[in-house]
Amino acid sequence: MLHIINKSPLTNCSLDSCLRVAQRGDILLIEDAVYAATTGNAFEGRVREAMGRFRIHVLQPDIEARGFAGRLIEGVLPVDYSGFVELTTTNKTCQSWL
Repeated sequence: MLHIINKSPLTNCSLDSCLRVAQRGDILLIEDAVYAATTGNAFEGRVREAMGRFRIHVLQPDIEARGFAGRLIEGVLPVDYSGFVELTTTNKTCQSWL
């Protein structure tokens, strides 16, 4: 399953809920959720821990637009829009966390 999260973990509980409820799959962080994939943020430890259960992706244009391309957590996989589409087609189901 592909889990899509678009809200910052600092202002919304979507990422926290996903990590608590979901068991495995791919997580794609888009829009303001990309902050969770950067080093030095309050959720870095949770993201690193989740990498044992999930493959975590970040939308490259969103991370670049926020100026954090050089601060990705090691192991987080950047994808472009084509990669986003590929994730949606290779996963049987998608869940957007609101």
